[in-house]
Amino acid sequence: MFPRKDLFALPEGIVYLNGNSLGPLPKSVTPRVEAVLTQEWGKRLILGWSECRWMEQPIRVGNQVARIIGAPSGSVVMGDTLSIKIYQALAAALEMRPKRKVVLSDTGNFPSDLYIARGLLSSLDKGHELRTVAPGDIPERINAGVAAVMLTETDYRTGRRHDMESVSRAARDAGAVMIWDLAHSAGAFPVDVAGCGCEFAVGCTYKFLNGGPGAPAFIYIRPDLTERAVPALSGWLGHETPFAFEADYRPASSIERMRVGTPPVIQMTALEEAMRIWENLDMDELHSASIALSELFIAEVEARCDGLSLAGPRDPALRGSQVSFTSRHGEAVIQALANRGVIGDFRAPDTMRFGIAPLYLDETDILAAVDALEDIMSSHIRDGRLSNMP
Repeated sequence: MFPRKDLFALPEGIVYLNGNSLGPLPKSVTPRVEAVLTQEWGKRLILGWSECRWMEQPIRVGNQVARIIGAPSGSVVMGDTLSIKIYQALAAALEMRPKRKVVLSDTGNFPSDLYIARGLLSSLDKGHELRTVAPGDIPERINAGVAAVMLTETDYRTGRRHDMESVSRAARDAGAVMIWDLAHSAGAFPVDVAGCGCEFAVGCTYKFLNGGPGAPAFIYIRPDLTERAVPALSGWLGHETPFAFEADYRPASSIERMRVGTPPVIQMTALEEAMRIWENLDMDELHSASIALSELFIAEVEARCDGLSLAGPRDPALRGSQVSFTSRHGEAVIQALANRGVIGDFRAPDTMRFGIAPLYLDETDILAAVDALEDIMSSHIRDGRLSNMP
């Protein structure tokens, strides 16, 4: 079943281990976007909003994403950026728990999520506190004072995963609202937002879902809470009847209340086409393939490359579709790999990240990447020092 390299426009001679940051271009996206530009926008002009169903894209594509994250149809909507969706989810969560003042997150969370939270709490000026603790301490720190627990399921640096089910249960037992950021989870392995019972989930689509740079984000609301979720950003397309152009705002009764402004049709079309790859794909099989490739990569690196330390969990059940190693020369090594056609990426101060995407990677790619890494480590690092790095 895997890989499906023929579906992607991968440059010849490149081993792409950075799909956890930006997925590659699916071949079918180019003609589809060209058709929107030339046939729809070019020939239908403003009629495209109705005749080409542009206005329906956020909920239509949302249903495509819903399947990937274990959400029911009609519970996910697309639009804006992940930062905006974090803001919407957290603002709504705080409205649901007005007497509680703590937002709990972990020290490994993506900085932007924490920036958004601090900015929101500051603007509310109601005595809220953003409290960050070590990832492993999260369950025991959820108590009756916590309004919302806001976590990224998969750590962007190490690939470590939270246990969504147990953390969500702990939040529910304490009466806190659970918000999951699925940026490094959606499309990487099976996710079950309905099963874990979380109130909100958000995520971006340009990583494992291959939606392209700047692809729109998504937000999920547990269906029984939709009409209780107050949209802090009351944009006109979140209105119950946006084309009535009423003076007063009435939020839609559906997930569409989390729409804000005009959908980015061209970028949304690229994502919609990219999502077709997932229509008949078994996420459990994908995850199994990811684990096999990741385990091969770890074993080969540890056997052949001195000076590198595994940064994330050794147990694949605790790891996303990403393998990270640390090295004092990490940034230079990543650049040297790129010069040899192996694309990973670096996160300060010393972490080298490698995304493992079985859709377009196979054992040959993994072994070629380790060959290059071994040569760099053995030929250019002596006595812990870097020399003559290509």
